[in-house]
Amino acid sequence: MPDSFSRTVKHLGRLFLSKPMAEPVDMAGRHVIVTGASPGSLGYETARTLAEWGATVVATRVRDVVQMASSLKDDLRRRGADPDNITAHKLDLADPDGVNAFAAWYRDRFHGKLHVLINNAGIHKKTLAPRKKAPLSGDGFEIHWRTNYLGTFHLTRALLPLLQRAGLESGDARVVNVSSGLHDRAENEDLFEKGPLSDELRYHSWDAYGKSKLAMIHMAFEIERRFADTHNLHGVAVHPGVVMTNLTLPQAFGGMAGRALHRISSALTSLVLLTSHAGAQTTVMCASTQPIQGGKYYERCAIAEPSADSQDPETAKRLWDQSEQWVGTLPNY
Repeated sequence: MPDSFSRTVKHLGRLFLSKPMAEPVDMAGRHVIVTGASPGSLGYETARTLAEWGATVVATRVRDVVQMASSLKDDLRRRGADPDNITAHKLDLADPDGVNAFAAWYRDRFHGKLHVLINNAGIHKKTLAPRKKAPLSGDGFEIHWRTNYLGTFHLTRALLPLLQRAGLESGDARVVNVSSGLHDRAENEDLFEKGPLSDELRYHSWDAYGKSKLAMIHMAFEIERRFADTHNLHGVAVHPGVVMTNLTLPQAFGGMAGRALHRISSALTSLVLLTSHAGAQTTVMCASTQPIQGGKYYERCAIAEPSADSQDPETAKRLWDQSEQWVGTLPNY
């Protein structure tokens, strides 16, 4: 596990440096999916920017999809861009039927065209009480693993034929996995625990989150190994930085007192966290810049060095094969 003090010093130092920005790219004719695009999120900024640059974008969210769509379209109008570049749709990564339904809807609605899949959606539960009992999904998995990794793998696998075809036809297709610097809280052996948890007594939600993000890097790198040469399909992983979003600022208490505390905490954390606009730049760059170097981990719009564990191809292959076996057990797949 990395030195938390060194990580903090590095982050605070970067706050005083200029924030790297993605250079605009003509995305006309490119079809993009961005998962997890609720207002105020990294996904929202990513979807809006790519649509503003001309891409045909589908943005997803678990709930309040109409509200998200309205907000995105209004933003595009204010920027003089075509609001019809954005379509919104419901997607819950922890619901296998919902993932299958979304993939079927997308194939039908956009005639199977998909050039870029941005796996941005994720959850981080129990941030304020991380040592409490592990939250489980309805099908018995630790919730971060089920949503952030397994659900994302399921979606990617369902859309893989579309991405492969786009890579062959256009010469370039991509999967951009939004990971986290916290991936180094986990080790490869953690990815193959028996059952949802091997030892609930040592559960810590930040470690569970890191485990899911380590798996996201392995998945991106394995996509590069498996499909770059044969289908021009590239996989990259992104650390957006420490960003102020709804994920990092949960409202812990209800009522007026809770809302007041949330506003105060938001004001204080804005001094030390990146805005969602700044945090989205590396994802936007990886989705748009031509060409892209696949099989790499990006931070601050440049290639960075992930943990040593994340660069082990044998672990990535084992995890991919195990995940494919799991997907094969899902109903109606």
